[in-house]
Amino acid sequence: MKMGYVVHLISKQKKGANGLIKEIRTVKLDTELKMEAYHFQGIMQKFPNHFHEYYVIGFIENGSRYLSCKNKGYAIEPGDLVLFNPGDNHACEQIDGKTLDYRCINIPPEVMSRAVFEITGREGLPCFTTPVVFHSELVSLLKELHLMMMQEEKDFRKEETFFLLLEQLIEEYTEQEMPSSKPELSLEIMAICEFLERNYMKNITLNDLSNLTGLSKYYLLRSFTKEKGISPYCYLETIRINNAKKLLEQGMLPIEVALRTGFNDQSHFTNFFKKFIGLTPKQYLNIFKEIQE
Repeated sequence: MKMGYVVHLISKQKKGANGLIKEIRTVKLDTELKMEAYHFQGIMQKFPNHFHEYYVIGFIENGSRYLSCKNKGYAIEPGDLVLFNPGDNHACEQIDGKTLDYRCINIPPEVMSRAVFEITGREGLPCFTTPVVFHSELVSLLKELHLMMMQEEKDFRKEETFFLLLEQLIEEYTEQEMPSSKPELSLEIMAICEFLERNYMKNITLNDLSNLTGLSKYYLLRSFTKEKGISPYCYLETIRINNAKKLLEQGMLPIEVALRTGFNDQSHFTNFFKKFIGLTPKQYLNIFKEIQE
């Protein structure tokens, strides 16, 4: 393995309407920039409503998708830039019957915070004001950065490109201080979120949430989904997956991670993980195993 990078490549043949489709999923973790780069080619996977704890900046190379983000819908196609803040709920699926080629980088909040301070001299996290920039000129700059991460560039041109890209995104598509942009949640919904975040490893029932808040089950479901943009169970699934990722990054085996994050068994865990992340837990674990070795 070359210092500073790890790659995991998944390639398989799937049967589509026009015959066999070659599906390739490539993930690289750049330990110099401390960011992941994803490259999905030939996939048809539908991603359910979920959110991430990190920023996502990406674009479509081939195929068209219907994106739902924070209860708004967008038809996106090649050349469109997608921008997700941590916590932005989103889902997407193909709308043209063709496979998807997609590239993105995932930026942890601590990396974003340091970069923003370098660029602006101000502390705090930015908030992207739109999830989609149609036909963005910045796609070419993002692709250049993504290719350098994939090709294992070692000189400072890669970091320079990252700062140039981020500078333009901050100037054109952000507000400073993410907390100010978040709508206030009711006390009942805040209590449910805190309860799920503390007890995600346990078996939780709708009765538990109803008793916690004093709300009827239906009113609770409707209110939570309206305020958070995601149902309580989808919120719980995402919390479990985010915590599972952290345990896998530490080298814990998938079967143990499944038990520690509230899944019934390893098969159940694997299905959910692949649905949300696009990789199996074992594939994700192998990325970080290579680094440790």
